[in-house]
Amino acid sequence: MYLEISNPMDYNVALYIRLSKEDENTGPSESVTNQKSLLNEFVQQHRLTVYDIYVDDGWSGSNFDRPDFQRLIADIEAKKVNMVITKDLSRLGRDYIMTGHYMERYFPEHQVRYISLLDGIDTGVDSTANDITPFRAIMNDMYAKDISKKIKSVKRDKQRKGQFIGGKPMYGYKMHPTEKNTIIIDDEVAPIVRRIFAMALSGMSCRRIAEQLNLDGIPTPATYAHLQLAKSGPYSGLWSSERISNMLQNETYIGNMVQGRSMKISYKSKKCIKRAPSEWVIVEGTHEPLVDRETFKKVQLMLSSRRHTRSRTYDFLLKGLIFCHECGYPLAVLNRKNAKGEDVLYFVCRTYQRFTRAGACTCHSIKEEAVTKAVLSKILEVCKTYLNYDQLQSFAQETLKNSSNTIDCKAEIQSLQSEIAVMTRHLDQMYMDRLNGLLSEEDFRRIYQQVKMERSAQEIRLKSINEQIKRPANTTVEAKTLVKQFLDTAFTSRELLVSLVERVELTEDKEIIIKFRFHE
Repeated sequence: MYLEISNPMDYNVALYIRLSKEDENTGPSESVTNQKSLLNEFVQQHRLTVYDIYVDDGWSGSNFDRPDFQRLIADIEAKKVNMVITKDLSRLGRDYIMTGHYMERYFPEHQVRYISLLDGIDTGVDSTANDITPFRAIMNDMYAKDISKKIKSVKRDKQRKGQFIGGKPMYGYKMHPTEKNTIIIDDEVAPIVRRIFAMALSGMSCRRIAEQLNLDGIPTPATYAHLQLAKSGPYSGLWSSERISNMLQNETYIGNMVQGRSMKISYKSKKCIKRAPSEWVIVEGTHEPLVDRETFKKVQLMLSSRRHTRSRTYDFLLKGLIFCHECGYPLAVLNRKNAKGEDVLYFVCRTYQRFTRAGACTCHSIKEEAVTKAVLSKILEVCKTYLNYDQLQSFAQETLKNSSNTIDCKAEIQSLQSEIAVMTRHLDQMYMDRLNGLLSEEDFRRIYQQVKMERSAQEIRLKSINEQIKRPANTTVEAKTLVKQFLDTAFTSRELLVSLVERVELTEDKEIIIKFRFHE
């Protein structure tokens, strides 16, 4: 070593060692042991006093939030250290901006002498090696950038092949026990996912679904995965409408691998930004689906219909579908008491409601019930022109004869059995919580009775379906009943309504304009 230190007694030395995962591939010369041996040899040769050795094993050079590096900075601030020695400049860091900051500003301001052995850098003397230090820092930075590009390219290639590269699979799935980068259905929570989609299909809002899951005491995805929350709050460990909404829109549940939703700003920063859906990496048919595509598609239509409404208080059939014809904005709904003191919902133009004094638009005030009846009547009138009673009855009779109700009821039986099993587990868990003193007697009785009643209702429904399957069917009578029931009640189903109607507009003169999804 040609570096000379004339006054070794004046220094308290910090030996800094760093090894990243990428450095491990370059050979044993970069190992922690090799660096420590080289540094110890230097301090012994120059009779220097070592205050402490700081080691960051497995940390990238582009990241300066390393534990032992921060400990080193704290000791410099406390004036315990006034000399820092590393094997080479890249051990200090590979980000040329931050490396330059510490070498050119921080160390001089704190009267710390920095030495890089293999590069011949010594800030305590004036040498040509110090002059080219910025260029060495830039080269180290370029190396880190190149490594980052290669890692990103490998990950992107795996994503395009449909291989899972995330930390935790989506709720409802788990990692395959033997096959790498492959996910399979998690049978323990898969019924919960199917139940969420079933509740959404029945017309329940995301908020109501979340409330029901919290009432049933079902653990959230984060709780189930034992994830450590960054920040705890009053709603930690509870289901939210946002969580439900994200799950209902995730194509992972129909067998598609969805990745690349977010990306790091750069290799120098841990901060991630969300990417547009058009930039996501989606590969179809990579794993077993939890939900069929038809159900998923219907749920998307129902979620889309609610994006135009802000009402969280009142549920009505045309929610999110009805708009003002003049200004184009969604109609708001108000609750007013009639002469009998009964609650009556009224539609009103939201633009008029917000900017009444400015004369923007007009009131459009009309009873919600009157508009809904008129819309349903019009839809039924239009659809009946496409429906033939005799053909419907013949089709229903043929379907009943071929299926004997078994196929139609199979999905519902499976769903009911899953829900009953989940409720039974909840009852067992509540009983154990009461025995262990985690649940008070009063809360136990209240929640236990509620869940038990819900389970009994599901068991009765399951028994009824099973008896219906076993009972010989009079297909002619049943077909007539089914057709009549369809014509009488089908158009009051929100699921069917959203599938048929894109939007309903109400004019200033109370005229109703219906825009169907099927133009013919």
